[in-house]
Amino acid sequence: MVTEACKKNHVTVNGLVAKPSKEVFPTDKITFRKDQITQIITVLDIPESRLGAKLVDMYRRNDTPAEAYQHLELLKLSKEHYRKNGTGRPTKKDRRDIDEFGNEIKTDEEEEN
Repeated sequence: MVTEACKKNHVTVNGLVAKPSKEVFPTDKITFRKDQITQIITVLDIPESRLGAKLVDMYRRNDTPAEAYQHLELLKLSKEHYRKNGTGRPTKKDRRDIDEFGNEIKTDEEEEN
């Protein structure tokens, strides 16, 4: 997954496009886009050997601004507001209800004028 992102030039290290074999060092800033957020990770140290996923946070710091996460939450809420997950496309009855609702708004505005 990361190799594919590197090949598409979606990953940068210190502002330069990174290849999959790019070597990183402590204090390097890695920038990539995930879930419609531009993530910024700073490398704190390089482990001597491979380690489990739970221990990775000791070697990196997430510098992504909090506003980016708030923006993601707003996107999720706006998608859920339109139509709940798993409900599929609107039925014929739903479309009629939507059309009637739109017509009611137009007639209300005309009455006010």
